Amino acid sequence: MFVDSHCHLDFPDLANNLDQLLENMRANQVTHALCVGVNLAHFPRVRALAETYPNLFASVGVHPDYENTEEPTVEKLTELAEHPKVVALGETGLDYFRLKGDLEWQRDRFRCHIRAAKQSSKPLIIHTRAAAEDTLRVMEEERADEVGGVMHCFTESWEVAQRALDLNFYISFSGIVTFKNAATIKEVAKNVPLDRMLIETDSPYLAPVPHRGKTNQPAFVCHVAEEIARLREKSIVEIAAATTDNFFNLFKVA
Repeated sequence: MFVDSHCHLDFPDLANNLDQLLENMRANQVTHALCVGVNLAHFPRVRALAETYPNLFASVGVHPDYENTEEPTVEKLTELAEHPKVVALGETGLDYFRLKGDLEWQRDRFRCHIRAAKQSSKPLIIHTRAAAEDTLRVMEEERADEVGGVMHCFTESWEVAQRALDLNFYISFSGIVTFKNAATIKEVAKNVPLDRMLIETDSPYLAPVPHRGKTNQPAFVCHVAEEIARLREKSIVEIAAATTDNFFNLFKVA
């Protein structure tokens, strides 16, 4: 069985077809999924999914790309994270690809999430793009290793992966690992310890081969596992079992 450790089922591309998506999950042995929050305004709909479906979980956070949105506080995040189906803080982190200029507000927001995670004793879901060095620096300064978490949709080098692993973080691979030109990510997928690896879709984005270019969905996470199994010369059963166990262990899901 498989678990999609990062998806956005509340996004309009998917929310309007939820019954079919859940059936597709069942048909492809995807037993659970984590619906990740990206801002406070839409968190209630993420939480509602987790409350309605026993195999769905939620996270609470404000994505670094959301510039003009309600700014989170440690107190607000900690309060929302008390819900039993909220298993993580995030997604949070730094993104210097889409936004330019003085991004100190991103770093302040990231620090806020780490502090809330430590207060809540729940792991972090971290997004980093074109900002690996600063992301790791903030994680180190704020002692993110005390709660750990996952580097979601990992696209960085093996060196960055090693530093994240040293900080008590898991590495999660998305459909990008199936792309032909993703040599760096494929190399990381070969080397990450099997007990520190997760798989995800980040749906509705980044559909894996053979569905590339289509709207992504949790059922497609099996293709991520297939590629990792191929790269590591392991059975897909072994990859599925390890990444599922890792999900339950990291997010303390019974």
